[in-house]
Amino acid sequence: MKDDFWERLDQLTAEEKLYIDRPKGSRHPIYPDSIYPLDYGYLEGTHSPDGEGIDVWMGTAGYRTLTGLIVTLDTLKHDTEIKLLLGCTEQETQAILAFHNQNRMRAIHIPRPKDDA
Repeated sequence: MKDDFWERLDQLTAEEKLYIDRPKGSRHPIYPDSIYPLDYGYLEGTHSPDGEGIDVWMGTAGYRTLTGLIVTLDTLKHDTEIKLLLGCTEQETQAILAFHNQNRMRAIHIPRPKDDA
């Protein structure tokens, strides 16, 4: 049986409004040396472990297609999170990884399988 994980994420991102609260070039509210390389926000009407909406990075590919996930580990806050990548190119994904792999954070990229796009 085919796994429909990515299809269900597509449905979620299509149904919920995307709110960008940290536009590209803005500074992190706690770590001002960290500058967002792309638009960053969340899906309204969703929930993640931190009590906020599911985090989203918005790429410039010109469409709202889920291209992968970023899984983060924050050893300062002792938590993990999943961030959705929408329309992110490979270069943008690398910039996002660099953003998350600094200070006490670490991140990995889980690309969407080619046959599920």
